Amino acid sequence: MVGPALNQLHAHRAIHEGGLTGAIDRMEEFMELYNAKKTEEANVAADDLLDYWETRVLSHAEAEESGFYQAKVDANPDLKEAVTKLIRDHDILRMIVKDIHEIRQKEGLNEAVIQKLYALITVNELHSREEERLLFE
Repeated sequence: MVGPALNQLHAHRAIHEGGLTGAIDRMEEFMELYNAKKTEEANVAADDLLDYWETRVLSHAEAEESGFYQAKVDANPDLKEAVTKLIRDHDILRMIVKDIHEIRQKEGLNEAVIQKLYALITVNELHSREEERLLFE
């Protein structure tokens, strides 16, 4: 069963905007600590940021994949290719998060981690905009 918020553009957009805003806010907090060379605090902020991506943004992606997308395709089979691409976007977000965890485990916080954290924001922003255009407009 797909919740009503996923089926209404204004509510779905609000979920996307809230998720992105929260990620950007946490990223800014992390970067302040990282740039101030407060390593311990920056690591805690990075943990919080990754947890946010996993529990807020990627959990929304899972909700979309567990019924919303299929309902859209059932209503309009022409959306099958678009939905496949949107799922791929989710997979890319998951891969980036996994890469960040692996880099941090092996090397700690570094510029590669920061680049990938910014990549999450960019991919998510583009994905959300495209999803709204393809599935609601």
